[in-house]
Amino acid sequence: MRIAIGIGGEPVGAPTSPREIVHEARHAEADGFPSAWSAHFSRGVDALSVLAVAGSQTSRIELGVGVVPTYPRHPLSLAQQAATTQAICGGRLTLGVGVSHRPVIEDLHGIPYTSPAQHMREYLSVLGPLLREGRVTYRGSFYQVDGGFTVPGTAPVSILVGALSPRMVRVAGEFADGVVTWLAGLRSLADGIVPGVQAAAAGRQPRIVAALPVAVCDDVDLARTAAEQVFARYQGLDNYRRLFEREGVTSVGALVVAGPESHVEQQLRRYAGIGVTELWAVMFPVGDPESSLRRTRALLASLSPQI
Repeated sequence: MRIAIGIGGEPVGAPTSPREIVHEARHAEADGFPSAWSAHFSRGVDALSVLAVAGSQTSRIELGVGVVPTYPRHPLSLAQQAATTQAICGGRLTLGVGVSHRPVIEDLHGIPYTSPAQHMREYLSVLGPLLREGRVTYRGSFYQVDGGFTVPGTAPVSILVGALSPRMVRVAGEFADGVVTWLAGLRSLADGIVPGVQAAAAGRQPRIVAALPVAVCDDVDLARTAAEQVFARYQGLDNYRRLFEREGVTSVGALVVAGPESHVEQQLRRYAGIGVTELWAVMFPVGDPESSLRRTRALLASLSPQI
């Protein structure tokens, strides 16, 4: 399992400027991380644009975005942007896409949040061929596309789907290269997501990227309390409430990877043992922010590129 590092502060409620995210990507490469992931929020910076710049200022580290909401972006437009970013990154880009959440799509964008799994199935039927071959002909209920584009210097882009429910996991395994999850713990990954995407992939080896809050500290209870505050926004979203039920927990604090160095390493190895191919560590502070994040980063860097 590879150890990846998050760049940008959106997941912890601390929006970061595009220039700072690029700086964090360079720092991650210098520290030896094999990949860095930036979250895309509809109310924040455009992550693909930032990763294009980061790709131009790095040379080895793989760069991923998780996840770009599909409903507001036509798959042809997103494919064109991703292919352009891929050309700048020199083939190091992974594109994560997802249906987001009903309040974001309907209240912010004013778009009906209808048939998410079928919508994603059709979206990938357009997006995938465009990012592999540069053109597509498709007729469906949501999309009717006949055409393509030319981006000199690009390469096929790996596509992952933000998937938690069984239907979305199945779509990801059938039509994409795997899944990227946020806050999915050992139970939901081992009992549903990992075997589900593997079965749907029908012999292919899917990528399973699990993003989780990580903090190296001496007081696990304090870490759980800190996480409840930092990640409070996720408590109110239906998709995550259903996830918490499947995990058998009541809140995000129970899903963090936290504790002293040896304890955190042990927890990470458990994720590797159930088939997670990449752990996207979203660092959050416990106690003094600077020393806490430095301690967490030091452990993660010592474990990279993989455990």
